[in-house]
Amino acid sequence: MHTLFALEDIYGLKVKNVDGQPHLCLDASISAPGSSVDKMLRAWLQQTDKLKNVEISKEEYDEWRYKYPELDTYQKRAKIPSQELSDYFVKELTKKEK
Repeated sequence: MHTLFALEDIYGLKVKNVDGQPHLCLDASISAPGSSVDKMLRAWLQQTDKLKNVEISKEEYDEWRYKYPELDTYQKRAKIPSQELSDYFVKELTKKEK
């Protein structure tokens, strides 16, 4: 329960009554399409769909969960060079322009 309470504080998770059943819902402003939470949930949904459709095994699904976001293929990620490396490139390029 404390994990759910923390998710309420961090991501706006709420419990709501839907047809007499408790349902967990995210605050619309936090889970809006394109938001980081939306992207994370869609990545998770993609993997659960693959598991349900037997495209991946339970072991592969668990590995994805345990190593998230490292194994995430849903979201496009780009590595950004360190500031030190960026500064080096700028310095070298500036030298060549002179």
